[in-house]
Amino acid sequence: MILFFNTLAQMLPSTLMIVAPILIAATGGLISERAGVVNIGLEGLMAIGAMIAATTHVFLESTIGFSIPLALVLAALGGCLFSLIHAFAAISLQADQVISGTGINLLATGITVFFCQLFFQMDRTKIPKLGMLPGPWGIYPTLWIALAILGLVWFVLYRRPWGLRLRSCGEHPHALASAGGNVLKMRYMAVLISGALAGLAGGCIVLTQDIQYTVTTINGKGFIALAAVSFGRWLPLGILGASFLFGAASALAVNIINIKALQFLPSEFFNLLPYGITLVTLVFFSGKDYAPRALGHPYDKAKR
Repeated sequence: MILFFNTLAQMLPSTLMIVAPILIAATGGLISERAGVVNIGLEGLMAIGAMIAATTHVFLESTIGFSIPLALVLAALGGCLFSLIHAFAAISLQADQVISGTGINLLATGITVFFCQLFFQMDRTKIPKLGMLPGPWGIYPTLWIALAILGLVWFVLYRRPWGLRLRSCGEHPHALASAGGNVLKMRYMAVLISGALAGLAGGCIVLTQDIQYTVTTINGKGFIALAAVSFGRWLPLGILGASFLFGAASALAVNIINIKALQFLPSEFFNLLPYGITLVTLVFFSGKDYAPRALGHPYDKAKR
């Protein structure tokens, strides 16, 4: 038992490292869905951000002393710009938001692999030497970034007029329009912010967990973040708890194999663990009654 608790204590830094990008991406999903737009494309947007961050860091780490901050900024910018595709399809064209987000995921997979092959076939000597370094107690700065973003989002959503208008887009967009608000503009802003945060989350993953970007770098973390939004009842504190739960499950899958009492289990069991826990919690605790009323519904001025 003592060995088990020691293992859990040793897992804490890696758990927080995994939690941070999930929390950042889930916060982006929260903003988008609070405005009434489902963002299934979090997975693909995170992949875009991860590819951009890895490429930036690889080519600039020996040239400038701030390649990691620059990589994170460009990752966020890339995710923001790429999310324009989803915003245009879902908001302007009133396409099915789930299909549009799925298209983002498929497109991102092809684009990231293509550009990685293009960049690194040209220069095979470009191998990253070092990623982001952990701070005191082995905790990466990405955790503080995630908590700061969540705190800022909570303040804006519940303490500023802009946040009230954003939440109105997801609850009753026609009421916002009748009060003089611009529903389409608000939804565009929400999706773009969501894309920027997803891109940032992807950059955090590749600079802390896996310095080199591969097609399996994200590995379902975007869908876990999306599940955290639902499990967290579309509330900032809720997604904080859900992100810690799912992040801990992912960290447990990596570290639990070191517990001798469980080594008789196949490695595939541990790989399945975070996704199984995510699915079980959603089945037992999630409910559509908590979702914004207009979530997934295109805005049509002619309808009331």
